[in-house]
Amino acid sequence: MVFNTGAALLDAIVLAVVSREAEGTYGYKITQDVRKAIDVSESTLYPVLRRLQKDECLEVYDRQFDGRNRRYYKVTEKGAVQLNLYKGEWKSYSKKISEIFLGGVTG
Repeated sequence: MVFNTGAALLDAIVLAVVSREAEGTYGYKITQDVRKAIDVSESTLYPVLRRLQKDECLEVYDRQFDGRNRRYYKVTEKGAVQLNLYKGEWKSYSKKISEIFLGGVTG
């Protein structure tokens, strides 16, 4: 993608991906799902997950899978509020950009 992806957009995408699973989801699956929208490496995503956990938007727990622990991430109530804020901002932002691209906004 030729457009830069800022921290807020990455946070919003990660929260949206994690929120789709009521019980949460694990890091590798989050990476794969995010990559469906934007090209991003695991080394970029794991700091995002840690930041969202630090900001209390995600909770983290471990679950056994094939004899080893797998780290799961789940959206908290605070994270759901933040995601709704991001959704509203994205709707407004993308509408304005689309209007510009389509020639509808002149001033």
